Order: sequence, then C-alpha cells, then structure tokens
Amino acid sequence: MAGNKAVTYVGPGKVEVDTIEYPGFVLKDGPGVNPANVGRETPHGVILKNVATNICGSDQHMVRGRTTAPAGLVLGHEITGEVIETGRDVEFIKVGDLVSVPFNIACGRCRNCKEGKTGICLNVNPDRPGSAYGYVDMGGWVGGQAEYVMVPYADWNLLKFPDRDQAMEKILDLTMLSDIFPTGFHGCVTAGVTVGSTVYVAGAGPVGLAAAASAQLLGAAVVIVGDLNAERLAQARSFGCETIDVSEGDPKDQLAAIVGEPEVDCAVDAVGFEARGHGRESATEHPATVLNSLMDLTRAGGALGIPGLYVTGDPGAGDEAARHGSLSIRIGLGWAKSHSFTTGQCPVMKYHRKLMMAILNDRVQIAKAVNATPISIGDAPRGYHEFDQGAARKYVLDPHGLLN
Repeated sequence: MAGNKAVTYVGPGKVEVDTIEYPGFVLKDGPGVNPANVGRETPHGVILKNVATNICGSDQHMVRGRTTAPAGLVLGHEITGEVIETGRDVEFIKVGDLVSVPFNIACGRCRNCKEGKTGICLNVNPDRPGSAYGYVDMGGWVGGQAEYVMVPYADWNLLKFPDRDQAMEKILDLTMLSDIFPTGFHGCVTAGVTVGSTVYVAGAGPVGLAAAASAQLLGAAVVIVGDLNAERLAQARSFGCETIDVSEGDPKDQLAAIVGEPEVDCAVDAVGFEARGHGRESATEHPATVLNSLMDLTRAGGALGIPGLYVTGDPGAGDEAARHGSLSIRIGLGWAKSHSFTTGQCPVMKYHRKLMMAILNDRVQIAKAVNATPISIGDAPRGYHEFDQGAARKYVLDPHGLLN
C-alpha cells in the first residue's frame, strides 16, 4: 500500500502534514511510543480509511508546547472511518462498515473495562491506566489525523453506524461521537444536570459548546456559558444559551441577572489547566480560577463535572507547582458545600450509542452547535492556527474528500 498523509507535531506552535508508514497490525517504534508497546501485535485490530478526523482542544495543548509531547508525534484522537481491512481475530466488524472510534483505547477485558470505565483501561498503556490515539504519555498509539489508522480491539471499541447512507448525511454530527459530544455530555451527567436544572458551563470552545447542547438535551431550564471570546459566546447564543463575558468580572456577579440568584444547580469545567483569570486578571493564566469559581457559584450539595483537561506535566506553567499539576484549589470551600467532583477522561462507550440515536433521530444538531467546519488534511496547519487564535469553529479534517 502507498503512503499515508498525517498531521505531526513539530514543535511549539507548529504542525506539519507528512507522509508516514501505512498502518499494520504490529506497533512499531516511533515518537512517543512506549518502549514496552513496541512489537505489540494487534490481530484484534482493523485498518480504517478515515472519513473525518477532528482537531481537538486537547491536541492544541500539545501543539502550544504545554505538554511533554515529542516532536514527530502523529496527532489525532477523534476518528470516524470505513473499515478496509480486519485482523485475523476480528469477528463481528466487517470490511465496509462505517464506524465511530472512541478516543479512549480500551481492551474490553480488564477490570475497569468490565466496569464501564473505558477511559482508564489497565492493559493498553504500560505507564498508567488510560490511553488515546496520538496523545502524549498515552502509550504511543499512532494518531488518527491521517488518511489511514489502525484501531485495536475493534470488536470492542468500534461503534458501527446502522445505515451507511443515513450516516453520511449526518456525518458532521456523527464525527463528534468520538470525543467532544460524549465528553460534554459526561460533564453534564456527572454534574447532575436534569430537567429544570440551572447550569453554568465554563468555556465556549467545542467541548463547552457540546456540554451546553448536552445540558439542553438533558432538559436544563437555563444554560449559561462563560468565556472571554466574543465570537465563541455568540456561537453559544446561536442555539439558545445565555452567556457571560468573564473578562468583565467574576461570573457569580453576573448570574443573578440571568437566574435570579448568584448560584446554579450544576457546573461544568470545559476549560482545564490553561485557564485565565476573571476581570482584570483575564489577560494572564490562573490555572485554578475555573475550579475555584465553580465551587463558589454552585449551590451547596451540587456537583461539578470536570471534563476540562488537567495534566501531570506542564513545562509552560507559570510556577513550579503548576508544572507538576499542583494547583491552589479551594478544596475547603468544596468540602464545606458538600460538592461532588468528577474528573478524568470521558468513558465514551457509556454514552456514544445513545447519542448516536439522538443524532440519527434529529433530537440534537451537535455539528451546528459547535460550528463544524470541514477542511482538507493539507489545511490542518491553518486549522490549528485559527483554532489557537480563538476561532469559533470545530475543524473537521477531510482526508479523502468525502465530506459535503
């Protein structure tokens, strides 16, 4: 088979489109590959021809140089594709199937997978529980911002779309099932969003917008989205959210004008460790700002869903503690208010089939909510740059020109 165009991390602020090796059923050495995974055989895997593969804010953290990602790492963990080859041990997935790939890589055999905790599989990353495609410290599985990719444990990991023609009509919605839609939904579920809830979502990037749409799907009475970016706040308003510009001050001070009191039932952190301050401090990073703010504005007995990414290593942090993931969290405030906190990777499999059915039956328009924007794989560097500049778009790479 010929080469395989893919998006690779070059260094802080720079990505390139290179030609890498066509995938096979054995893990080979390369940038970011855990030495213990080199030579690992995957007869349970499949090769996908990627139909859509998205740029994620988590990728952007690496591209900004805010992680220990090595140069040459192939990026991309949001993958939707067509099966073109199956390993000898694959039983149920067939060539020609159109599938969504959870960004979590999971074996389906370990204790955590059997308990539905697929974000912390014990068998796919020799360093620690949990793995993902094309991501730093996640085992070194080759990323999916490429023309072709190998997916292991295919019978377990892949979500097959029931009708190919119907799926292609809604492909920009369905491609969000690999990560941001389940991740936003998970943030809302773990925050306790239900019918009649008042909900505050910190961050109007794609995950925050997906969380806001998820809160509406779950029956929230009011969904408020806070951010610094006017274009992204306008995108949130485009599908019925209230908004708060946190550059104007603490969001708690602005809540009362919307919900009649300075607190909400549920809160979601869709920002993560590159958070900025509020008000006059909005020009500089204050990584604990969002978490502390959410504890302040969430009612006693409420919950915080925290799908925003926090890392154990941040070489670009402003102080030594933050470089190791230690933040000045007001845990005493959260304790005093009996808050519940849920962090970590979203276990995509817990939600993706149900969310697929919501999409296919026109219960949600997630691509519209996040402003899904297809671009060619050759335009990936431009997409990364514009996304980094705050574009209110979810860039979807189209490696084979199959998207409308």
